Amino acid sequence: MKFDLLKTVEQGGCSAKLPAAELNKALAELPKTTNKNLLVDIETHDDAGVYQIREDYALVLTTDFFPPVCSDAYDFGQIAAANALSDVYAMGGQVLTALNLVLFPANIPMSVLKEILRGGHDKVTEGGGVIVGGHTIADDIPKYGLAVTGWVHPDKVITNANAKPGDVLILTKPIGTGAIISAKKIGLAEKETYEKALETMKLLNDKGAEIMVSHGVKCATDITGFGLAGHALKMALGSNVSIQINTGQVPVIEKTLDLIDLGCIPGAAFRNLEFTEKDCSFDKSVNYNHKMLMMDAQTSGGLLISSPPQEVDTMLEALKNSGCPESAIIGEVIDKSEKPIYFI
Repeated sequence: MKFDLLKTVEQGGCSAKLPAAELNKALAELPKTTNKNLLVDIETHDDAGVYQIREDYALVLTTDFFPPVCSDAYDFGQIAAANALSDVYAMGGQVLTALNLVLFPANIPMSVLKEILRGGHDKVTEGGGVIVGGHTIADDIPKYGLAVTGWVHPDKVITNANAKPGDVLILTKPIGTGAIISAKKIGLAEKETYEKALETMKLLNDKGAEIMVSHGVKCATDITGFGLAGHALKMALGSNVSIQINTGQVPVIEKTLDLIDLGCIPGAAFRNLEFTEKDCSFDKSVNYNHKMLMMDAQTSGGLLISSPPQEVDTMLEALKNSGCPESAIIGEVIDKSEKPIYFI
């Protein structure tokens, strides 16, 4: 009988992130880094740091790890790796190397760890990178992820702080994984729904990155633990604009809203609501279930792309033809208004 990793955790995947509001307090008074080669730092809470090493070459540096988000060890390894690699792709970069980060209990069979590492290896290889080593320590709850190095041309860096009024917002993956995993833990998620969530989380954002770069995109982020609302908020604040999202156009994994209606709302969604609510305006047409869907903490979510309007049609077609068939236009960037985010 396979070991069920979901039974080792209360909060898995990106749902295990520290609350964004509390994290902001911790980061608020840290000394600011000043270095002429540092193109992107922590100031805008971007997906990764970017450090220029020559005129045509910059390193993209990131790390991510978390507790299990699914039952199967191999699936967990793939998802954790895809999630960590995604930060490089969100910056428009390509993956070079990765280091395994492992925290693992002594009382779980080493065969489980082997499968986690095999999953991570296969996903990094799929992304064109190579695992060069790593670090392991003992811990009560298993955790896995990567420290990733990628590269990008300094003139083609994509950040979350370059959205312009008139840009059109594209989301490349459906949301709902947080609610589905919550439902899986208590036996409410149907097999087909759970497997769709796994498939979505394992999908790399590499093709999305290539397409963004080829269409001259300057602003994007990936949707993970702070939910669509939280990551859109960081984009709006970083770019000094407001963002309008049509909740009815946001792609969602089938049956997710039914599960939310049954109360399958992870605690991270409520923490995200606490973080974002004062900065969001919800139209009367947006019901409670859709509101909580916007807060749902995603693991290895899609790219939120702020596209120049003239590039939208060709980019959307390219995304749908390159393994992201559920890519959709979900809103637009508008001039800075009273609220950073408007859900209609």
